[in-house]
Amino acid sequence: MELRGDEEFRKLDPEAVPATEDDYYAEYLSLILTVKTVGSVEEAVEHINQYGSRHSDGILSDIPADIDYFFANVDSSTLYANASTRFTDGGEFGMGAEIGISTDKLHARGPMGADELTSYKYLVRGSGQIRP
Repeated sequence: MELRGDEEFRKLDPEAVPATEDDYYAEYLSLILTVKTVGSVEEAVEHINQYGSRHSDGILSDIPADIDYFFANVDSSTLYANASTRFTDGGEFGMGAEIGISTDKLHARGPMGADELTSYKYLVRGSGQIRP
């Protein structure tokens, strides 16, 4: 596992690789974790909303006001307090097999199953009706 972090984090783990701004945008498909040290829940939310994927984010806290602030201000499809973000999965959400994910805000957001891929087509047959 490789840890990357800001200067404050590297004081705690001198073997950590210095983090670059690109590291905070990256979604790794390997055992790499980039850490940003923050001084408040507000600073954490600002960082997540700038660099996050808008998919799943979590907070570890025993302060209800911080959890409420996090839930109200992080713009992601699924938010967790004191639980693993790995629960964001179509099967875990009762959707069956996950077909994909979406970070869009309209229609499907988050894990997507077959229902979320459904689109509609309306067929209207008339005999001269009009709308006044």
